[in-house]
Parts: sequence; C-alpha cells; structure tokens
Amino acid sequence: MTDEENVGQVGIILVSHADYGSAMLRTAEFILGPLSDCSSISVDVAHEVSETVRRLEDAAQRLDKGAGVIILTDMFGGTPTNLALSLLGSHKVEVVTGVNLPMLLKVFTSRDKKLEDLASLAGEAGTRGIVVAGKMLRKSRDKAEG
Repeated sequence: MTDEENVGQVGIILVSHADYGSAMLRTAEFILGPLSDCSSISVDVAHEVSETVRRLEDAAQRLDKGAGVIILTDMFGGTPTNLALSLLGSHKVEVVTGVNLPMLLKVFTSRDKKLEDLASLAGEAGTRGIVVAGKMLRKSRDKAEG
C-alpha cells in the first residue's frame, strides 16, 4: 500500500451563514446514515471573526487524518468563504463554494478520492444538481410531442 492509500478519508467542514451548514449535515445523515470526520461552523454576529477562524483552524487540524480537508461554503464572496480561504496557505485544504445537497452527498460518498479530485467532483455535482425543473420538463414534453 502506498502512503497515499494509507492516509484515510478526506475530512469535511461546512462553513456557512447561520445554521445552514448544520442543517445540511443533518439532512445528509438522514439520507446516508451516521457520518464521521465532519463538522459545521456557523458564521453569525454572535461570534467574533477571530473566534470563528480559531474554530475553523481547530476543525481543519482535527479532521485532517492525512488526506486533507474539503471546506464547503455557502457562497463565493461571503464571509464564510473568506474565512475558509485564510486556511489555504497553512493547512491541506480545498475550498468549494455554493454548497448544495447534491454536492454534499457526492463529497460524502467519494471522500476516499484525492483532495483535489474530490473538490472537482464536488463542483460538478453541485452544478448538475441545479435544474430549472419546469423548463426541463417542458423541453422533454415538447420533444415527445414533436
């Protein structure tokens, strides 16, 4: 077994405004069953920025079992993403923004992949999970009728 095969699974941190991340983790557990090596960090007015960064650094250190940590944030340009980006130089992390449930489920079911590959898969799954359902159904119906 190579060193890369022996490092374990990628840790997962959700960083979001309010309790969006913790609600997503609960939803993923509802679908997949008990989950490990994951954490949710809320960004809100009740916590100082320095305290949130400390919690984020602690979680990244605790969840990195050698394969690194993927940090999923709610939106690019928001405070959760900006705080997560501060870890790029000091921890083995990848940050992926725009977290949605398809992205999160893909990350949990593919976390044995290399960190960089997992980040790419996360982005692809998140994008594929966004569908304008009415438009898709009308297009499908029109194709069947025509």
